[in-house]
Amino acid sequence: MNEQFAKEIIPVNLVDEMRKSYLDYAMSVIIGRALPDVRDGLKPVHRRVLYAMHELGNDWNKPYKKSARIVGDVIGKYHPHGDVAAYDTIVRMAQPFSMRYMLVDGQGNFGSIDGDAPAAMRYTEVRMSRLAHELLADLGKETVDFIPNYDNSEQEPSVLPTRVPNLLVNGSSGIAVGMATNVPPHNLAEVIDAALVLIDNPEAGIDDMMEHLPGPDFPTAGLICGTQGIREAYRSGRGRIVMRARTRIEEDPKNGRQSIIVTELPYMVNKARLLEKIAGLVKEKRIEGIAELRDESDKDGIRVVMDLKLREVADVVLNNLYRHTPLQSNFGVNMVVLDGGKPVLADLKLVLEAFIRHRRDVVTRRSIFELRKARAKAHVLEGQAVALANIDEVIALIKASKSPAEAKKSLVARLWEPGAVTAMLARTRETGKQADQGTEDLTRPDGLASDLGLQPDGYRLSAEQAQAILDLRLHRLTALEQDKIVSDYKELIAEIMKLLAILSDPDKLIKVIRDDMIEIREKYGDERRTEILEQDIDLSMEDLITEENVAVTFSHTGYAKRQQIDVYRAQRRGGRGRAATSVKEDDFVDKLFIAGTHDTLLCFSTAGKVYWLKVYELPQAGRTAKGRPLVNLLPLGNGERITAVLPIKNYSEEHFVLMATAKGTIKKSRLTHFSRPRSNGIRAVTLKPDDQLIGVELTDGGYNVMLFSDAGKVAHFRESDLRSVGRTAQGVRGIRLRSGDTVISLLVFDPAGEACDVLIATEHGYGKRTPVEYFTAKGRGGKGVISIRTNERNGRVVGAIKVSDEDEVMLITTGGTLVRTEVSGISQVGRNTQGVRLIRLNKNGDERLAEVASVLELDEKENAPTEDAAIEAPSPDRKNTD
Repeated sequence: MNEQFAKEIIPVNLVDEMRKSYLDYAMSVIIGRALPDVRDGLKPVHRRVLYAMHELGNDWNKPYKKSARIVGDVIGKYHPHGDVAAYDTIVRMAQPFSMRYMLVDGQGNFGSIDGDAPAAMRYTEVRMSRLAHELLADLGKETVDFIPNYDNSEQEPSVLPTRVPNLLVNGSSGIAVGMATNVPPHNLAEVIDAALVLIDNPEAGIDDMMEHLPGPDFPTAGLICGTQGIREAYRSGRGRIVMRARTRIEEDPKNGRQSIIVTELPYMVNKARLLEKIAGLVKEKRIEGIAELRDESDKDGIRVVMDLKLREVADVVLNNLYRHTPLQSNFGVNMVVLDGGKPVLADLKLVLEAFIRHRRDVVTRRSIFELRKARAKAHVLEGQAVALANIDEVIALIKASKSPAEAKKSLVARLWEPGAVTAMLARTRETGKQADQGTEDLTRPDGLASDLGLQPDGYRLSAEQAQAILDLRLHRLTALEQDKIVSDYKELIAEIMKLLAILSDPDKLIKVIRDDMIEIREKYGDERRTEILEQDIDLSMEDLITEENVAVTFSHTGYAKRQQIDVYRAQRRGGRGRAATSVKEDDFVDKLFIAGTHDTLLCFSTAGKVYWLKVYELPQAGRTAKGRPLVNLLPLGNGERITAVLPIKNYSEEHFVLMATAKGTIKKSRLTHFSRPRSNGIRAVTLKPDDQLIGVELTDGGYNVMLFSDAGKVAHFRESDLRSVGRTAQGVRGIRLRSGDTVISLLVFDPAGEACDVLIATEHGYGKRTPVEYFTAKGRGGKGVISIRTNERNGRVVGAIKVSDEDEVMLITTGGTLVRTEVSGISQVGRNTQGVRLIRLNKNGDERLAEVASVLELDEKENAPTEDAAIEAPSPDRKNTD
């Protein structure tokens, strides 16, 4: 037994052996399975499937064959792997949502865009599509090299002589060892037009080709957002293309509700998984506003319907869907292909150059093959013409022969009268001379012995000609058939001349390639399906939101929402008002202001941090809705809540943020310190343990500052008395408070601006308005002067805002009741007075006035904000005009 083993043991280094073995395996996978050839755009398994169907005669215009039969031939003859791999390849080539131009015409269940599995191969039938024949055209004309199959029992093509630039047309994807490829599909007509540009001008650049090939064209249509990723992919071979579903918004005329309709999906998105994803996000409340989700897709196309809740803005919901679901997907282009048997990262020009080079090789080899066949046929026709010129002698020789072999030997043994052949060959020499092809016989086959054919003293037949003479049928002896031989010979001369011109003139060769490509374009080209948008790839939500002014409310326990400001109607002083929001028993609304949907909210918290929030990110809700908890909108910590909100439009070096705390501290920082949003927020001010923010204002450095305490005092000083400090500083004293007193309002105004009043409200629903000039500006840090009398009737002060006669104000109570009233109906009195009733509270005595806020004047005709509508806080774009 031991003699059967090798007697020599060769020591090897384990690391070297593993490296070599792994590299061998890697290259086998790269070349033999995973990467497409740049010439025909096919991986080996695709090529073998099409070749097996071709060999079986499974043509587009013939009956279907069982898929199992095709798979059997593929794995039995060419592809030494499992039947699953071969059948999956057939299935994918038959799926209209996977292939831009299907290569397999399937009959039966080949799966769906919902991810449904195809039927087993024993149930489905296939045949090649019409376009697939163009990939195999001229395969039998020695246009490509054939290689042995895995067991050397069959021959298979190393590449297909495709007339279609299939790599770009249908794309490809695969994962090899240490590399991967992902080529998007394109429109056939556009790819050919780009190739024609390169044919006409080999120095053409990517931009020249992109004028005809703007980008990928996916079978599921959809949208491509932006062209930057496409340009990167075409120039470098790598890029990121953002795909979006095609949607439209419909509105029900009966109830005014909007619906989002999805009619086209991004490439390779599973519709069923998409619906599950959306339903899951709605259930988790990560996406709000969707009332119902249903799939109405049928054989006519995709239709996914999302009915929205009343007053939901479809654009906001849609943009959230783009962010969190595959309705927006990325296609990572990575054009790694095999070129010359080696993996390369190809750009657009390299791919098209490789295809044109392949077509040049194929057309050249096809022309050589056809030239050889044409000359062989002309050679036979010469022999038949000689036989007809000597028909009596030929018949007598054949009759005298004992066998066909003897007759054939006798025919080639002697010289014959050439007859019409002399004139025929003279014509070929003259034609060749005119075409600069020399004076040799253009029809003479390569390798024919010099003593055969037309000789000075006659014509000597070759073995092939003798056999053709013996195979002549009697009807070919008629005069008509003799004329036909001469006619066929003339046609062959024209064909040979054409082929010789192609082989000798590069321009004519290119023209043939060009004509072939134009023919393919005219035959199979269609309209683009995927629309390319010129917008930037990463569209922000702001790009989809209509800019308008809305009412923003924040409740004491942290609920926020936005709503249309025209849902309220002005009432006379002392009215009961309408419910602004539904709140819990221990909650009340403590912040209310008007802001634009595109504005940024700087949200200041009890921890002295600031968070960023766009107004359109707040849920739009009805009057009585609570809104959404801030903990779901901002990354607040345990026990942390928002105490101040500053709406702004943009950041400027010339503007400052003033912050006041309940303990009378005031701080001034540049607005630009808050211009870089962070997801987790940043520290805005350092607070003492028992202090908190009560007000934030935006200024330009030249404002006057007023701090109102709940004890009815106000400190009035100039902003110039404050110096700008960093974000984390504590600030300085703004007003000196008595024990138990707190600051409840921070106001700023332009001393050179229009005259305005200060409206002061107390917790028992009383208030007054006093001109600003009644409050004398003094130094910072004093005890202040009386702003309103605080007694048992009024209670403590809850708010102070700037108003004018044309303004309206909103008053909101701890019970969630809101009154909108005109400022002109409130008495204008001095500082040291009690004021009048602003809002009627319930008789139980447990309801208090919680907040007072100014409201913009509405246009009476359109019942909408005027063009000058502005945020309550001064905007960087203007001075305060409240």
